[in-house]
Amino acid sequence: MKKLILIGDSIRIGYCAYVREKLAGLAEVLYPEENGRFAQYVYRYLHEWQREGNWGNDADAVHWNAGLWDVVHLGDENPVTSPEQYAVTLGQTARRIRTLFPRAVSVFALSTPVVEEAYGPEFWRSNAEIERYNAIARDVLTGEGVLIDDLYAVMKDAPDSARSDMTHFNTPEGTERIGNAVLRCVCPLMGVAL
Repeated sequence: MKKLILIGDSIRIGYCAYVREKLAGLAEVLYPEENGRFAQYVYRYLHEWQREGNWGNDADAVHWNAGLWDVVHLGDENPVTSPEQYAVTLGQTARRIRTLFPRAVSVFALSTPVVEEAYGPEFWRSNAEIERYNAIARDVLTGEGVLIDDLYAVMKDAPDSARSDMTHFNTPEGTERIGNAVLRCVCPLMGVAL
């Protein structure tokens, strides 16, 4: 049976059970229960999730994301993670994934858009900045041999009914839309047909 690992923030948490259900009997779908939060958090805890989850090193694909926590502004300050640090950490994480899962295809999911006007002044995100960080991710990770799953484009025109709040898509419609996009990406890479 194929093995897929899903890693990332709360957007990933919203679709991981859906993906696992759709791949039942075709692929083992593994993921940490906790939120991957920042890019540096993913980098730091990746090996512990592998060990604690008994994932082994024989995954066929690792689909991962990080970015929405990194672009958060606390008041008028700069984003929590600078663009430079984001780039460095993504590169480190890509190389760490190659070390921990040497035969896996690595796929990075670009951060999804938000409803900007729903945020308050003390904690906010902008789509322009998400797009900037997504461009950084695309540039850095393409150079590392990581494939890109453009979930930003998939969810950009999603109707309000697909959203559960200003950041998430935890509605039946939103989960199906984003979950199916992930499946369209990873299934051919693993040689799995739904």
